Amino acid sequence: MAEKVVVVVGPTAVGKTKLGIALAKKLGGEIISGDSMQIYKGMDIGTAKVKPNETDGIPHHLLDIKEPCEPFSVVEFQRLCRALIADISARGRLPIIVGGTGLYIQAAIYDYQFSDAPSDEAYRRALRQLAAEQGTEALHRRLEEVDPESAARIHPHNVRRVIRALEVYHCTGKPFSEWQQGQQRRLLYEAVIIGLTAERSVLYRRINERVDQMIAEGLIDEARALYDRGFRDCQAVQAIGYKELYDYFDGHVSLEEAVEQLKQNSRRYAKRQLTWFRNQMPVEWFDMTDREMFPARVEEIFRYIAGKFQLEANI
Repeated sequence: MAEKVVVVVGPTAVGKTKLGIALAKKLGGEIISGDSMQIYKGMDIGTAKVKPNETDGIPHHLLDIKEPCEPFSVVEFQRLCRALIADISARGRLPIIVGGTGLYIQAAIYDYQFSDAPSDEAYRRALRQLAAEQGTEALHRRLEEVDPESAARIHPHNVRRVIRALEVYHCTGKPFSEWQQGQQRRLLYEAVIIGLTAERSVLYRRINERVDQMIAEGLIDEARALYDRGFRDCQAVQAIGYKELYDYFDGHVSLEEAVEQLKQNSRRYAKRQLTWFRNQMPVEWFDMTDREMFPARVEEIFRYIAGKFQLEANI
């Protein structure tokens, strides 16, 4: 029988972390972070990593496992997450994946076969050289020409994924997006996928408030510490919350402009997240617009999960 897994997804600032902890307490669960940036050490405030005093004793996994310039891929996440699901389940606990990095979560819980995609190391080296000489935007424009769907989903600064998409097209003559769609999307687990949403105006206000709170908590110093350590051409520091402040440190924009850009990029990211989850996964959505309704929402979601897993006898 497949292991049971609860997944909590949704846009940034919607309340996933808080809900995950509340569900873990009620369901005897442990949290697996489904965020591609919370794996990095020294990037706590900008990634909205759960604080030690907020965990309420619930174990959290896949946090702080890499240095900022260490490589990390969806393939590695898939392997680590599946191993954790097996370990947590074997101990009689319920794995709860909480995060907003859709492809990572999808790859972990579905029968995603990355090893099937062809590769060409020489071609990858050539593309890396192109990016170094002409910039990441030139590389991304090349992807737009052959695979506009993947180009729309992959940020120009995510050089590793841009190169991978180009490599698959180079080897197969088929767009990476088409290759992905051709894969079997079979769930490996008995999974319940919970999505959190909120009215757009409310969500955007919360995002803006969260950024202000991050600045007040020391985000500028956190980003400056990475900058001073020489972390530049890393996947990690291209994350929203850091790249904008790097522009400020480099003297390209004022602090006020950097913060405004950070808010705008966060809002755009939230919109992309919602679109992705609605199109790619069978999500049961719950509205979190009214914060005063949070306890009632927890009960509602708990009852939904219990019904799906036939846990009525344990309620």
